[in-house]
Amino acid sequence: MQTKQNVLFLITKATWGGAQKYVYDLATHLPAPQFAVSLAFGQSGRLSTLLAEQSIPTRELPALVRDLSLISDTLSFFQLLRYLKEVRPDVLHLNSSKAAGLGALAARIAGIKMIVFTVHGWPFKEERGPLATKLIYFASWLTALLSHRVIVVSKTDEMLGRAMSFVGKKVSYVPLGREAVQFLSPEESFRAMFGKVPPPLITGATLRLTTIAELTANKGIRYAIDAVEHLTHRGTDVIYVVPSEGEEKELLKEYVHEKGVADRVFFPGFVPDAARNLRGFDAYLSPSVKEGMPYVLIEAAQAGIPVIATDIVENDFAQFSQFTFVPARDGLALADAVEAVAKKPRTQAETDPFPLSEMISRTMALYSR
Repeated sequence: MQTKQNVLFLITKATWGGAQKYVYDLATHLPAPQFAVSLAFGQSGRLSTLLAEQSIPTRELPALVRDLSLISDTLSFFQLLRYLKEVRPDVLHLNSSKAAGLGALAARIAGIKMIVFTVHGWPFKEERGPLATKLIYFASWLTALLSHRVIVVSKTDEMLGRAMSFVGKKVSYVPLGREAVQFLSPEESFRAMFGKVPPPLITGATLRLTTIAELTANKGIRYAIDAVEHLTHRGTDVIYVVPSEGEEKELLKEYVHEKGVADRVFFPGFVPDAARNLRGFDAYLSPSVKEGMPYVLIEAAQAGIPVIATDIVENDFAQFSQFTFVPARDGLALADAVEAVAKKPRTQAETDPFPLSEMISRTMALYSR
């Protein structure tokens, strides 16, 4: 009888976002006869709930919180070390920077034989001061050095990883995969994107825009709000819906009022399976100032709606005719692009360029090398 390979996924927050979707897809699609999977995390959320519902073992490590703290980080490290010595996984698959850094060091001390680190966008790409950038780069490099395999999900991150001393040969590009989304009809989609909030009255001329992204500074939502302001001043009937939560939500609500577009921009909160609602909109905005390979752009490509993204997004999407790229941090450029492309006909991709099956098979191969 073949012995199953025990794979433990480690992530800081088991909430819901790109990294969490990635873990969910792997955990639920690795072949059961070959793999026994489990999840450890610092903060519970939708990911841990969904996996528990599928009888996948989960373990909360309360000290593993996102914010940097010498005391909590020390506690988290020793908590991780004890847990790894207890469960002895064959493969430790690290996700998110903090969990990965602490996990890689603890796993080396615990003698874990296969440590895999998936980079969901190198954190040193974010705009910070020179000293902070160097420290973050060192932490990223050390995490990669301590890992046996480093997975990147974008070509840019592959290039950056391969340039790292003593790390380059460990780096493998494994593009994200996504199962085909079961989209709702345009009429159902528009209403569903507002969750429990009543949608506004619109006309056939209303330009409907949306972004599905965690409300953090990296996602650049305020630049999309700037674009809505520009469009409104031009006399365009436009609304913008962001069905998400995040640390900047209240600041963004204040910014909407400051810009005078509170009747045009809506934050209905987290909406489950929001990607199913994409066909209810005329265009998707990705105004990020730091990004890797977001799942939602794959989903938007499947939906066939026009996408306006900043040029920091990976060029893997350049093959899609409905994608338009603009400079980051430029609300005016976003507004101009929306006007130019929002009324283009929708062209759904004939083939799936990001199959989930390929992501699963290529990841499995790395586990066993």
